[in-house]
Amino acid sequence: MPEPIRIIQYGLGPIGSAVARHVVEREGLQLVGGVDIDPTKIGKDVGQVIGLDHPLGFAVTGTLAETLARTQAEVAIHTTSSYFDLFKNQIIDILEAGLDVVSTAEELSFPWLAHPDEAAEIDAVARRVGKTVLGTGVNPGFLMDSLPLFLTSICQQVDQIRVTRVINASTRRGPFQAKIGSGLTVEEFQAKMAAGRMGHVGLPESIGMVFDTLGKKLVHYESVVEPIVAERLVQTPYVTVQPGQVMGLKQVARGYAPEGEFMTLTFLAALEAGDEGDTIQITGRPNLEVTLKGTNGDIATIAIVVNAVRRVIQAPPGLVTMRDLPIITR
Repeated sequence: MPEPIRIIQYGLGPIGSAVARHVVEREGLQLVGGVDIDPTKIGKDVGQVIGLDHPLGFAVTGTLAETLARTQAEVAIHTTSSYFDLFKNQIIDILEAGLDVVSTAEELSFPWLAHPDEAAEIDAVARRVGKTVLGTGVNPGFLMDSLPLFLTSICQQVDQIRVTRVINASTRRGPFQAKIGSGLTVEEFQAKMAAGRMGHVGLPESIGMVFDTLGKKLVHYESVVEPIVAERLVQTPYVTVQPGQVMGLKQVARGYAPEGEFMTLTFLAALEAGDEGDTIQITGRPNLEVTLKGTNGDIATIAIVVNAVRRVIQAPPGLVTMRDLPIITR
């Protein structure tokens, strides 16, 4: 029997902790370390921090170097920030330490259009040290990019792609409800949107991946975000939304080829949203419509990140995306 793949979980927030728990329960994988900057977690047993009912025998450290001083590993699963300015140096540090990387950072999922210089830097480091970096997740990484791309394999012609994702945020964790603006006034929502740290991250990356893979020239990209306002009192375990306050958002991104609009992505996430599901529509030959029900964003992200570990280890060095790897399976 082959030795298990030794994994360090880098980032122990809600998603990182859930990823770590899934690693622990997966045959062929072994969690050997946990890294987080939260002083309330550092020094505690990783099993306690991630919510297991038993200790794992090693403590959370504040730096990757501290963890690697006591153990070896092959892969780091990185779950910290969405934005390049916050995660780039972390990814480079992990690579320089000699580890492959699977990350949930949305802007890393297809960075060649929005962040070409940063992407080139990470790619160069990865090639130099002989390691691989992948940014993935349920969205971006699957629902609005790699899955529609795979569906085009049964099309003779593709004229337009539309993907709509509707999420009932009442069933999601507190940080997600905050991320979509739940409980803010409309004015506060607009101010946070203007600051660039509100709403869904990854729509430009999804459109970029699809255009580039299909050989389409992206001549124009646009995105519009509007708040969804509560008409009555809405409460969850994490937030209370008064009438007139924001309970979610609708975000629409469009990518245009020279001949016109080619791809439309609609992301709607709100408390008590109905008709939850994901719909992919391809206009062409033939016309296709595929609807998924039951796609839990957290469960799906955890699954795809952990399932990607073996593909990343087997991949050639460099910064890769989901379209570059063989199909990821359980």
